[in-house]
Amino acid sequence: MRILLVYCHPCPESFTAAIRDRAVAALAGAGHTVEVVDLHAEGFNPVMEAAERRDYHTPGLNEQPVAAHLAALRRAEGLLFVYPTWWYGLPAMLKGWLDRVWVPHATFTMPEDGRPIGRVLTDIRLVAAVSTLGSPWWWWRFVMSEPGRRTLLRGLRPLVHPRCRTLWLALHEIDTASAGQREAFLEKVGNRLGRVR
Repeated sequence: MRILLVYCHPCPESFTAAIRDRAVAALAGAGHTVEVVDLHAEGFNPVMEAAERRDYHTPGLNEQPVAAHLAALRRAEGLLFVYPTWWYGLPAMLKGWLDRVWVPHATFTMPEDGRPIGRVLTDIRLVAAVSTLGSPWWWWRFVMSEPGRRTLLRGLRPLVHPRCRTLWLALHEIDTASAGQREAFLEKVGNRLGRVR
């Protein structure tokens, strides 16, 4: 499987970077091809400017500012997001990547004649995410209703293959996690992604 790993963290020494590296190793070890998009390293601009917004619904024009990212999406058979959860959701740069790259016609069809948005990226059969969170699991799930997970796994699923599988892995209370807990989570990530087929 061709996996597009979208990575978002500004610090190269972060635990999130260790997660990314473990994910790449596990997927490659399972025979998958992994393409990494490091949003901070490439200086991705998450801000949609006025001209880009005006062209948002125009086929072709809406693809021009993000052509390389769309090409990577079109090559992908699986998507993996690796990022920290900040303020219960996606970091601004990752949210901006969704805003700017997932444009109409290229990644989904617009609703018309009473039909909902339609699927375009039907080669994508897996959408997965690995994140760290400061909050305890019960607070994030029951009080906050899992915003980041819902955005990526539920929000993107209607745009890809109808039988797309989803996977969510999270380390909660990262701010107080011990070295042992962090290593155990890395092992979990490696074991789980190593079983992706």
